[in-house]
Amino acid sequence: MKFKCQVDIDLPINKVIELFDNPDNMKEWQDGFERFEHLSGVSGEPGAKAKITYDMGKRGKMELIETVLVRNLPHEFSGTYEHKHMTNSMKNSFEEVGANKTRWVAELHYTKLNGFMIKMMAFFFPRMFKKQTQKWMDQFKVFAERVD
Repeated sequence: MKFKCQVDIDLPINKVIELFDNPDNMKEWQDGFERFEHLSGVSGEPGAKAKITYDMGKRGKMELIETVLVRNLPHEFSGTYEHKHMTNSMKNSFEEVGANKTRWVAELHYTKLNGFMIKMMAFFFPRMFKKQTQKWMDQFKVFAERVD
């Protein structure tokens, strides 16, 4: 399953990257975010691993292992995200589209789905995955423009 989301943020690219690249800000725009824990490698650099923990309410905790693939900021940040039920890659691209406007494009590719339920959800409700990504991107836009 592959999809793409985008959002235009009314800030210069350097400010967007400053906010995006700080794990402490994830709580401001990702629902349920609890913790970002560096595991290995040089934090934020290719090959680095981190554990990202979310509180999903009644569904309990969700832990993802992030592996940084590309760090070419301010243009690209890409990684893989592994969970017991799925693995996906995410390429985040940033582009100046005006003096004070930045376009963030996220391309996601779910490469592994483990378990009957997650496969059924992906088959019957693929828009649910895209909707969640777009929601977080829109929430980042609101956070970033509010902070500035």
